[in-house]
Amino acid sequence: MGLLTAHHLTKSYKEKTAVNNISFTFQKNKCIALIGPNGAGKTTILRILAGILDPTSGAITFQNMEVGSDFRSKIGYLPQYPVFHSWMTGLEFLIYSGRLSNLSKVESRNRAESLLLKVGIEDAKNTLIGKYSGGMKQRLGIAQAIIHKPEILMLDEPVSSLDPIGRREVLTLMGELKEEMTILFSTHILTDADEVSDELLLLRDGEIVESGSMIELREKYQTSSIKLEFQTDLHLYQKKVEKIASTTGSYIERNALYVSATDIQLARREILALVSKENWPLLSFTLNRATLEDMFMKVVNQ
Repeated sequence: MGLLTAHHLTKSYKEKTAVNNISFTFQKNKCIALIGPNGAGKTTILRILAGILDPTSGAITFQNMEVGSDFRSKIGYLPQYPVFHSWMTGLEFLIYSGRLSNLSKVESRNRAESLLLKVGIEDAKNTLIGKYSGGMKQRLGIAQAIIHKPEILMLDEPVSSLDPIGRREVLTLMGELKEEMTILFSTHILTDADEVSDELLLLRDGEIVESGSMIELREKYQTSSIKLEFQTDLHLYQKKVEKIASTTGSYIERNALYVSATDIQLARREILALVSKENWPLLSFTLNRATLEDMFMKVVNQ
């Protein structure tokens, strides 16, 4: 049994179905990405799991708890656009959040001090939140979401509005936190999901169209291609590469030659043998793996 299981969840609004009969299970200490275009149902799913919305039908079960039990204390949730009291300091806000989570005054302060250190903003604990950068606010928001020690942390588009520095800070923090808890986050930034997630749920029109571990999905959607870069005209080498029996085609894009093959390892050996024999001015040779973007485009276009 998983940590959390959704059973045939559906959420309808008049004539629109935002979530359509989806089921899934999350295991402990995994980072799961909810991926999909705008309107796919990502935020609705998070709000249902966090107890903010009631599903039209379906149920959610939490490990070692009866169906229908209130498991909100097990959940930490950060919306896409969190609201802070700008006149509070970071420390004051976390203590306040701890008290709202039924922690004692002493425990709230101890947890606040500890979390400010964990999320890397301890030096700004006595600074007004109104003076925080976007990345600092997002890290403070994550600290607020886990002050009551939840088993699952849910984040809605946690880095979409951040600059590159803030984005890197939050992704690094998420990588550290998944060692302590399960993380579920929504995103449309595929490179971020590719970097930090262990599993994914790919959504389209409120339905799950693909799911599984990143390893399983890479194997399923692996593209057999080789990327070659040369100092001189690519078209000359393209013609010669296409004569190799193990290759099935090629194309040139952005000053690189991409070669597809029936047997990627055999093609690698044969191409490198030809490079060596004819002393080609090869700059780089890369075996391409399927990116999350490749998988996404294949699935949504099916």
